[in-house]
Formats: sequence, structure tokens, C-alpha cells
Amino acid sequence: MPSPHVLVLTGEDDPHADRVCALLAGRGARVTVFDPGGFPVSWRVEVGYAADGRMTPRLLRGGAEEIALDTVTALWWRRPTPPAPHPEITDPAVAAHAARECQSLLSDLWEHLPCPQLPARESVWRRSGQKASQLALAAELGFAVPDTLITTDPESFFEFHERHDGRVITKTFHIPFIERVGDGLTVTRLSEQVSPRDLAYADGLRFCPMIVQERVDKRLELRVTVVGRRIFAAEIHSQVSNRSSVDWRRYDTRVTPHRPHRLPDDVATRCLTLMERLGLAYGAIDLILTPEGRHVFLEVNPNAQWLWVEHLTGLPISEAICEHLLRGA
Repeated sequence: MPSPHVLVLTGEDDPHADRVCALLAGRGARVTVFDPGGFPVSWRVEVGYAADGRMTPRLLRGGAEEIALDTVTALWWRRPTPPAPHPEITDPAVAAHAARECQSLLSDLWEHLPCPQLPARESVWRRSGQKASQLALAAELGFAVPDTLITTDPESFFEFHERHDGRVITKTFHIPFIERVGDGLTVTRLSEQVSPRDLAYADGLRFCPMIVQERVDKRLELRVTVVGRRIFAAEIHSQVSNRSSVDWRRYDTRVTPHRPHRLPDDVATRCLTLMERLGLAYGAIDLILTPEGRHVFLEVNPNAQWLWVEHLTGLPISEAICEHLLRGA
């Protein structure tokens, strides 16, 4: 039997991928790491169809390396960078068009590879990341969810703010960062407590939708990483630090304990059902455990980081990802 061949789509400087790729190689798998950011400058793609409809071999070529994509037994969609236009194209409009065409070809190529994919096929995991749909599905499955408003109407925001006596947080609907083109700076916006000063700028909602939620009291927060049918739950004691109390992604790991956590059976089952309904083989579910013991659903990240949880808790998430990719063979 041929060795497993895992294709990993990611960019440079990805320690998460490095960790799993080393585990895969140690198990005898062939590992190919491909960053679409090198296409079409450093890599070429070839896909063909015979007159009778049969597909000829799908190939990636980079320098002297040739990869037959039909030998791939599992694809891992990690964190690839998008294709960049060829530097010889000088017209900005043509360059943008070429980059979009390259991205479209690759997306279609991955979509139709006949192998298991983690976290899912690109079309599936992109759809699964929509937060409004996640909240609706979680509530349908029996999770408690925060009282939530998604709006571009300042008046609706003020009414929601008053109804909750000002105890509300806001967060972005989709992407939590702004890349400032030209100077290379990135501005990240995480969950924020609404302050009296913020109210003066509420009219800005007219320009962009925002998620507004009641602030749920926390005993601790849970990062529940699911790989296939395996659950790795970690408790994050975010309330011991002012820095991480509203959003634990303001990491303060020196003073914020992280520990393994056992979910109640009904919550664990609900998490697995949620992932199944979303079509995901991997994802990280964020929950709040309230002082009264309720598990409140926040969101699912279908392509989340995990190494810091693994290092702080000992949960073998990388091993589980490795084993899942090997099972694709």
C-alpha cells in the first residue's frame, strides 16, 4: 500500500503546521506544503480534460518538483496566503484580475480533489464561519446564546444598550482586523465593552454592521477544540486578569490559568452535533460557563489556532490532527 500523501496549504511561519507536519513525517507520510501565494510566479498548475470527459493528471509544478494531486490522500486547508499577481504585470487593474483568476482556479481545484479535507472543503468551511447562522443553529440545538443584535441602525443600538443597562459588548461580524494598505500596519478589533465615550460615535454604525451582545457574566471561558469526533476542552480563567476579562484573546497567559476541562455529556453531544451540522471535521467552539453553571455559546472558528492550549494544558490536539489526516488514506 502506498504511503499517505498529505497536502498542506499554508504560508510561511506557521508553527502549527510545522508541528503537525513533523508528526506526519514521523509516521511515514509524504507531506507536501504548498502556499498559493507562490502561484503563478514560483508554481504552475496544470488541469486537463480529454475529449471523452476523462480528467488528465492534475499537477503542481515548482522548479524541479512535480506533484500529482491525484496521489493526495488528505488535504489540510491551514492558513495559505492568496495568489499574488506576476510582478511583470504593470497595470493595477490587470494585476488584480490575474490574481482573482488564479485564486478562482485554485479554489475550484481544491474543491474537486477526491480526498478528505480538514476542516472541510473550502466552500463548506467558509459558509460555516458565518456568525449569525452559527447563533441560529446553536440555539436550535439547545445552547444558550447571548441576547444579540446585528445592526447598522444607531437607534436600534441605543434601544438595545438601554434595555441591558449599558452592559453590552460589540464585536465584528466577520473579520476582526483591518489591514492598512501601504504602511503594512494591521489594526485588530476584538470584543469590546461599550463605554460612554463609544456612544458618541454610534452614528458610525451606518457604515458597517456590528454585532452587539449582552455582556454575559463569566465564571470561566471554554475553548472546545473538536477534531473529527474527538473533543479537547480547555478552561480559560479569563476573569483573574483585567486584560483578558472581556476577551481572552488579549492573552495574559502568565497569570491566566488554562486547564483541561470535562464537558457535561449533553454539552459534549451538542458540540459534536453542531460540528456535524456545519460540515466541519475541525473547529474551535467558544463557550462561557456562567457562575450559575450555564454553558453559553459564542461562536465557532473553523480554522482556529490551538498550540497555546496544547502547551498550557497538555491536550494532544496536534496528535489528533495528525491521526485524522492519516486516516484520509
